[in-house]
Amino acid sequence: MRSTAASARPRLPELRLSVQYPGGREGAPTRPQVRRWVRAACTGPAEITVRCVGAEEGQRLNRDYRGKDYATNVLSFPYESGPILFGDLVLCLPVAEREAQEQGKSLEAHSAHLIVHGMLHLQGYDHETGHDDAAHMEAIEREIMGALGYPDPYA
Repeated sequence: MRSTAASARPRLPELRLSVQYPGGREGAPTRPQVRRWVRAACTGPAEITVRCVGAEEGQRLNRDYRGKDYATNVLSFPYESGPILFGDLVLCLPVAEREAQEQGKSLEAHSAHLIVHGMLHLQGYDHETGHDDAAHMEAIEREIMGALGYPDPYA
């Protein structure tokens, strides 16, 4: 049996990822960045689509699926749970850019946080059901973001 660094690493769960840029790639995270962020927040095999959209599509999706008529930063659409996680994330770039600027964060760090946050939603985490749930979800987000080398998103 060989003893190499590659064989010593734990095998990562299978991830099938599609990243879509219907409005163009300006300001959007790269595919390798999105893959890294999704993988960091994913606990098992998954098939995920991340769609980076403009304000109009973000508002339409938020209105049609959540009944809220404004563009929000990230939307999560879980499709199936079980041995493989299936879902879509929609990152609204203009909202993410505005929030990053308002919060004094880099767009990269804020986008990473939004993808991690959305991935946790796909896996059943919810911050709107109670304070304890929100605190638990935020603690997981802080841990993942720190492991990725980003600052605490709630600091």
